[in-house]
Amino acid sequence: MNSQNLSNQNGSSTVGPMIIIGALFFIFGFITWLNSLLIPYLKIACELSEFQAYLVTTAFYIAYLVMAPVSTWVLNKFGFKRGMSIALAIMAFGALLFIPAAYTRIYIIFLLGLFIIGGGLAILQTASNPYITILGPVETAAKRISIMGICNKLAGAVAPIILGLFLNLEAADNVSKQLETLSEAERESALSEVALQVVNPYIGIVVALLILAFWIAKVRLPEVQGVEEESEDHHVISEGKKSAWGFPHVVLGFVTLFLYVGVEVLAGDTIISYGSSIGVPLSEAKFFTGMTMISMVIGYIIGIIAIPKFINQETALKLCAIAGILFTFGIVFTSGMTSLYFVALLGLANSLIWPAIWPLALKGVGKFTSAASGILVMGIAGGAVIPPLYGQLAHAVGAHQAYWIALPCYLFILFYATIGHKAGKKRIAN
Repeated sequence: MNSQNLSNQNGSSTVGPMIIIGALFFIFGFITWLNSLLIPYLKIACELSEFQAYLVTTAFYIAYLVMAPVSTWVLNKFGFKRGMSIALAIMAFGALLFIPAAYTRIYIIFLLGLFIIGGGLAILQTASNPYITILGPVETAAKRISIMGICNKLAGAVAPIILGLFLNLEAADNVSKQLETLSEAERESALSEVALQVVNPYIGIVVALLILAFWIAKVRLPEVQGVEEESEDHHVISEGKKSAWGFPHVVLGFVTLFLYVGVEVLAGDTIISYGSSIGVPLSEAKFFTGMTMISMVIGYIIGIIAIPKFINQETALKLCAIAGILFTFGIVFTSGMTSLYFVALLGLANSLIWPAIWPLALKGVGKFTSAASGILVMGIAGGAVIPPLYGQLAHAVGAHQAYWIALPCYLFILFYATIGHKAGKKRIAN
């Protein structure tokens, strides 16, 4: 990364802000990918169906759709730093709800806690993604977001493993197999013991989030305005636009992000359950999300090296969409562990989609950057829709063939990479 890439448009260093935002992306990843282990674990503890278990992702990601407008209001009213501190405190409150949820084994309280955590993350995402996009030259935005992605996905790789250290997964597996042979009293006692194991790790999460909220409130972060990005663009005329919804490439970017987040969560949050469905114990399957995250990190490293020196952001998006299509075919036309490895490889296909969509969707929106970011963040709600649909399909046709749901998602991403991101753009003279 050269000196130009380490400075923003005003010539000041971006290293400090990138370290701070990188820490936040680590938190995004850690909190988000805990869900991959929570899904099969709560399925046992709360005696859930396949579809009900995947409501974990619905509760978590639907918050992005509900909270995106609120996020913009919070950041406008309280500013960037205070807004992020408030968001971290909101997440801490959501994590705190896991304690009464575990003691009562009431699934709806778990879902409420996840919704509140997702709401806090929506505020953080609304602030951090456009911030890192316009912190430096727009041509290298995908590179900066890729660096953030490595922080995110490394956290995602270790999160289920760390949570697994606190949860007796072997005992949970045994309980699920013995439920039919237990008396009602023994059944309640065994399931309560399983549920209570989430208390200690979530107390730790609450403490960590509150410490981070205090730290963010004290550090210095430069303000970056959306109009700074406007000078970088020579392709879109924003005059006459009354809102961010007036940019077709932003609206299509929202749809693309909706589908992308759906398949990203699909690859990360279903792989443990899929492994369990083919006979792998939870104590071993907890490592599978790490395989998906490592695949994504490899993709991010490729992006950091290749963009924009060898390929541009549009080409990266096309290649990732094509890889996603091929790996989806690999999942459904193979079986057993080979099929599972293809699920993990979806991480590689997904890696550069998010980093490429943001700069393409925000390009040329100028003063509407914050509003456009709020629209794009709502696309994260795709994680609330695609995995439960997969769960419903898995119930009908089996966990293996249910992965067909990824195919139309990658086809639309390919459409955005080739045509969609150009929609409504007009060339103007340099």
